[in-house]
Amino acid sequence: MHAFEIDHLLAVSSIVTRRNSVLTAIKDGIFWGLGHTSTILVIGVTMIVAKCMIAEHTFHYFEAGVGCMLILLGLQRIWKTRQHEKNHALAHEHAEPHGHRLAYGVGLVHGLAGSGTLVLVVMTQLKSTWEGIVYLLIFGIGSIAGMLLASGIFSLPFSPKVSNSPRLHRGLTLLSSLLCIGFGFKVLFQNLLHA
Repeated sequence: MHAFEIDHLLAVSSIVTRRNSVLTAIKDGIFWGLGHTSTILVIGVTMIVAKCMIAEHTFHYFEAGVGCMLILLGLQRIWKTRQHEKNHALAHEHAEPHGHRLAYGVGLVHGLAGSGTLVLVVMTQLKSTWEGIVYLLIFGIGSIAGMLLASGIFSLPFSPKVSNSPRLHRGLTLLSSLLCIGFGFKVLFQNLLHA
């Protein structure tokens, strides 16, 4: 269920609008999940093994960072769509030259924001260090599977097999970008008020 939180879905929808292939979008989801899991494992294992805690208010700053990232993702997507139209390129963009680094980086940031609360819950519920680490691994695998599924579903309207309409593609891209920006501002301000 964690993979289907609104901030995750908005971020992945912004990423997959760049793709014209469901398979490439699914790979974005996998890399997003790997980035998310990487951060959670590093921070989680450090906190569990070292038995140290990070102040809860610190994670509000991390969440505010997620808000900033969502705003930037939405703005960048709108800008790229405008550039695409100005250059009269093909209606469906090809895969971006940087592969899946963007998806991995977005996953890293999301993992940083959510890792503190997750580890706190794990540490209060599980008795041993190994149980905590195994839990984090299982959680990470679930995140990867969830984002694989979400990215596949969100990429379907952009697949040439489903729709060849450039107008529909632009409209969905704009909607996804505006939702990303709007929710990003909400997350940013909510977390700065609580920090």
